[in-house]
Amino acid sequence: MRPVQVNIKAVDASAVGRFWAEALGWSAYSPGVTTYVGPDGGLVWPDPVFVGVDVVPVPEAKSAAKNRVHLDLATTSAEHQAELVSRLRARGATLADVGQGEVPWTVLADPEGNEFCVLEPREVYRDTGPIAAVVVDCADPRAMARFWGAALDWTLHQVTDDHAVLRSATGGGPYLDFYRAAGPKTVPDRVHLDLLPSPGAGKAAEVDRLRALGAADLDLGQGEVEWSCLVDPEGHEFCVLRP
Repeated sequence: MRPVQVNIKAVDASAVGRFWAEALGWSAYSPGVTTYVGPDGGLVWPDPVFVGVDVVPVPEAKSAAKNRVHLDLATTSAEHQAELVSRLRARGATLADVGQGEVPWTVLADPEGNEFCVLEPREVYRDTGPIAAVVVDCADPRAMARFWGAALDWTLHQVTDDHAVLRSATGGGPYLDFYRAAGPKTVPDRVHLDLLPSPGAGKAAEVDRLRALGAADLDLGQGEVEWSCLVDPEGHEFCVLRP
C-alpha cells in the first residue's frame, strides 16, 4: 500500500483547500463534503505519483499544540522560496515559531494554524513535486522507520536515534521523515496520512497485516464507514481506504 493523500482537518475546509491549492500549485476539487487538492484538479485519483491533500471539515478549531505531522514544501531556488513565502502570506499564512531558531527554511502556518515549512532549495528534493516530505514528530525514529517501512514497503534512506527517512522504492513522490521530539503526543492529530492498498490487495487483509506489525484500531466515533481508522505504535492516526 502507499499514501495517497494527506488528510487535514479544518473548520472551513473549502477555504483551507483553496489555500493548499495555491501553496502546491495544484487545483482544488470538491467531490462532496471534503475538498481534495491535487494535480489536474484532482480529477485523476489517486495520482500515480504524488500525494494529494484532502481537507475535511470538523467543528473544532486547532488547539494551541503544535501538530506532530506537517508538510515540507520544496522550492527550486532562493527566489522561488521567497516568492512562495510572500504569496502564501498574502493568502493568509502566518509566520510560526516552533523553536526552530535561525534556519534557512521558513516556518509558516496555514489560515487555521496548521504548521508547515517552505524549504530552501535542496538537491535531494528536485523530483518530489511540491510536497518534499511528510514530517512526523515521534519518540523513537528507529521504531517508526521499522513500522512504516514494513507497512509501506518503502526504502530506508537514513536512520539515526534522532532522524529516519523513508521513500517509495519507485523514487517518486515525497519522503517520509521521522524526527525525535520531546514530549508525548497529547491531542488527536490534525494532519494524518490516508493509505490505499495496492491493486488486488484487500483492505481487510492489509488492516490485519498492519495490526500484526503493531498498529491498533482507533474509534473516533466514525461509525460504519468504508475506511479503517488505525494508530501506529506511537499513536499517530492514519486511515486505510477501500481500494
